[in-house]
Amino acid sequence: MTDPLPISATSLPLGLPWAEIAVAWAVFAANVLSPGPNVFNTIAIALGAGRRTALAVVPAIALGVMGWAVAAVLGAAALFRQVPALEPVLASLGGALLLLFAVRYTRRAVAWTPTATGTRVIAPREAFATTLAVLATNPKALTTWLVLIALVPPAQASDATNAAMILGPVIIACAAHTMYALLFSTRTAAAFYARAGRWILGGVAVFFATLGISLLWKTLPKLLPGHSGF
Repeated sequence: MTDPLPISATSLPLGLPWAEIAVAWAVFAANVLSPGPNVFNTIAIALGAGRRTALAVVPAIALGVMGWAVAAVLGAAALFRQVPALEPVLASLGGALLLLFAVRYTRRAVAWTPTATGTRVIAPREAFATTLAVLATNPKALTTWLVLIALVPPAQASDATNAAMILGPVIIACAAHTMYALLFSTRTAAAFYARAGRWILGGVAVFFATLGISLLWKTLPKLLPGHSGF
């Protein structure tokens, strides 16, 4: 059996492991805020169709993230209860994925150019459907949730912790895309984002690399033969 999530002195009165939850939320926020298919989709809609249509992406983001979250958290919890030995394997995979994220973001930072994102003039209903399709088919969403359930294993967590791991990312994603929809209704903001993109990507790469190394350092020993937790 692996060790349960620690309830540290820094936990809030609700008794949830807020330190671990906060790290997972930070990973999710970094992925949401950094340039990617969902971000560029929202920016392009805001630039091409205006603020009202751009805000139609927010309920689609909420629905899509909720779907990924429920599938990942509840599915992983059931799996780990049946096969506890898979937990350190998945945690190590999560660490490796974080390092892969770091490499990819580094490459994108190096190759970044302040070019326009393009525009699309569409109706709110089409904006909603397009956003939901982009999120549902984005491989970045799957790999992100593999990392999150490695950081906060659902099988060890309470129902309240799992609820926080579902609802927190939904709120973060909605807030981020609302911000994008409001800001990128103006071309001035889009031009600033284009110039700052390289530094955003570089900062995310450093964050992911640090967290990935830390996660692998803690979980790889559990995969060695004779370890009591495997």
